[in-house]
Amino acid sequence: MATEDEHWPQPDIAAMLTDQTSACGAARDAIAAGGEVIVWDGLVPASRHIGVFRIRLRSIERHGDTALGLEESIQILRQHGDEPVRTGCITSPSVAFTLFLNADATQLLSCGGVKREAPKEP
Repeated sequence: MATEDEHWPQPDIAAMLTDQTSACGAARDAIAAGGEVIVWDGLVPASRHIGVFRIRLRSIERHGDTALGLEESIQILRQHGDEPVRTGCITSPSVAFTLFLNADATQLLSCGGVKREAPKEP
C-alpha cells in the first residue's frame, strides 16, 4: 500500500468495468468520451455506504432523475459488510458515476450512476 506521501498509480477503470452492474456499459462509454476518472485514497467499510446510497436513490427517484445500477450497488455493498472499500467517480456531462473498489483498487466491486437531466426551463 502507498503511504500518504506516495502517489499510487490510478487503476485502469475502463478495463475493470465488466458487468458488475447495469451501469458499467454507460460508465465505459463515458470514459471513452473523455469522462474524468478519479479514485480516492481513503478506505471506508462497505456497510457505511449503504445508508447513504439508499437515501440518494430515494432522492433521485423523488426528483424524477434516472438511477443507473444504484440498487445493484447497494446489494453488492451489503455482501461486502465491513470490508474496507475505496471509492471513486467518473464525471461526464450527462452522467455522474460512483465507483466502489476493493481496498487495493485491483478489483471493481460496483458502479452506480445518476443521469443528469437537462435543466427545465421556466
